[in-house]
Amino acid sequence: MTIAPDEIKSCCAAAYSTEAARFLLGDSFHPGGAALTSRLIARLGVGAGATVVDVASGPGTSALQLAGETGAAVIGVDLSPTSVAAATRAARTAGLNERVRFLPGDAEALPLADGSMDGALCECALCTFPDKEAAAGEFARVLRPGARLALADMTAEVARLAPELTSLQAWVACIADARPLEELATLLGRAGLLVEEVERHDEALGRLLARVDGRLRAARLVGEPFVDGVVTRGHELVAAARAALARGDLGYGVVIARRP
Repeated sequence: MTIAPDEIKSCCAAAYSTEAARFLLGDSFHPGGAALTSRLIARLGVGAGATVVDVASGPGTSALQLAGETGAAVIGVDLSPTSVAAATRAARTAGLNERVRFLPGDAEALPLADGSMDGALCECALCTFPDKEAAAGEFARVLRPGARLALADMTAEVARLAPELTSLQAWVACIADARPLEELATLLGRAGLLVEEVERHDEALGRLLARVDGRLRAARLVGEPFVDGVVTRGHELVAAARAALARGDLGYGVVIARRP
């Protein structure tokens, strides 16, 4: 299925800025939640005085966690102005607005200077970027020499996915254009980064899918306003994703890479 890049970007940005997304996914819009985010943050090796970019920062949850755990300054970049505004409010509420700020921007053309970042974080988002080569190049461009990228992302054997997992809805759900974990490492290597660690976290995806399925069922029971049409499609998508995970065709992984 061919989908225009601009349509993919606008749909993804809009979907993840909604109350429905927060209801289904919770505060952390990715498998593994805060625990896996903390693991990624530790791999960055940053502290007070450093500046880190959180690419596709969404509601700002990970950016605020990063700032709180390390003392570093954080710049969150997200395509959705709604998400940027919500994340800015969250930073102000947390008393972190002097160290954490959010900018509207495209991951394929980050609004940051060359070599200006002491680290980069990107969670469950590369799979939604139409031009992954450009995004990988941007990670490398904005990092200073010696700085690390901590990337967590959906992984998939796309050729083996069922048709319902290659639709626009599946793209928004971070499935349709996910890549094998080894391909993600290769992609970053081609961008000029040195891959230091590769890990599988498929069990984290399994837990997230189970939670989303449960919340879809709850939405139907309590009559959430977004329920019409969403629950049926959501159940179909989750069921197909869980089957693909069981076959080993879908998963979740981590790549840690450093700019030499």
